[in-house]
Amino acid sequence: WGRKQSAVAALATPVRTEEVPAITSKVLPKFLAGLTSVDTPVLLNLGPVIGQNISFFGDRLSCKIFVEDLFQELEAHTAGGTVKEMSTSLPARLKHEPGTVDGILCWDVFDYLDKATGQAVAAKLVSLLRPGGVLHGFFCTQSADVSHFSRFIIDAPDRLRLKPVPAVSGLRRNVTAVRDINKMFTGLNVGESILLKTSTRETLFRKP
Repeated sequence: WGRKQSAVAALATPVRTEEVPAITSKVLPKFLAGLTSVDTPVLLNLGPVIGQNISFFGDRLSCKIFVEDLFQELEAHTAGGTVKEMSTSLPARLKHEPGTVDGILCWDVFDYLDKATGQAVAAKLVSLLRPGGVLHGFFCTQSADVSHFSRFIIDAPDRLRLKPVPAVSGLRRNVTAVRDINKMFTGLNVGESILLKTSTRETLFRKP
């Protein structure tokens, strides 16, 4: 586990996963497969600490996990009326050295970022990945004002559960066209892109 994750894991609240609906993932198994050959891979999680997920990746990959909850940062800027500052503050929060991360879990954070912020964060993530590294993300296909986030809970290598949690008011989920998603992650190849029954696109990127 990474230094930041170990400091906060004890505070993670257990989630009763049987109470939230499940979705089948065809991309997460390929994300895992892309890391199994790496000795002690380094993972960067852009979502909150969820104990079940930390245990899953730790048991499967014997990895180091660093948590940078960009959702928390997003809410703080939204509540404070400083959204325009995110294109600078969010990339600055990702302090790892270039080429030192093997896997990145974006979840659906890009759905809530404006275009400039999304491009800046994506460029930073591309720089952090090692050659052969993989990046996993979800991208919505319908814009909407939202009152909650979805927490992604890993129940099995091919199954995720979405737990709704309240979010600060004023948030909006934005659609990014597939071609623009690919352009954001220039420098990475699309390894898999699948439209789920939930009308969400699950995507795996890989660095050559």
